Amino acid sequence: QVQLAESGGGLAQPGGSLRLSCAAPGSISSFNFIGWYRQRPGQPREFTAVINGDGNPAYADSVKGRFTISRDSAKNTVYLQMNSLKVEDTAVYYCVLDRPSTATAWGQGTQVTVSS
Repeated sequence: QVQLAESGGGLAQPGGSLRLSCAAPGSISSFNFIGWYRQRPGQPREFTAVINGDGNPAYADSVKGRFTISRDSAKNTVYLQMNSLKVEDTAVYYCVLDRPSTATAWGQGTQVTVSS
């Protein structure tokens, strides 16, 4: 099972920015998608942003235009740049890696709190 290491969560004010990082050990040569889900208080885990194996990003409507996902293949790291943060972005953010013929791997989660 791949161990995904997330970092970069914390406290931000509304309108502020944070950048999350997710590092995977070793080289990931092929995958269906890698990216981020989040779980807001009292809500189920939800899709946020991913990159597929062709390098194409996809975003939830709630974050489109504010969040940007990117991948550094040399560092085996995926980033989520979050701008124009809103109170409703407060959640635990989970890194996810889905590969062919392998169980989906999840990180331990990192807390993002948006509050004034």
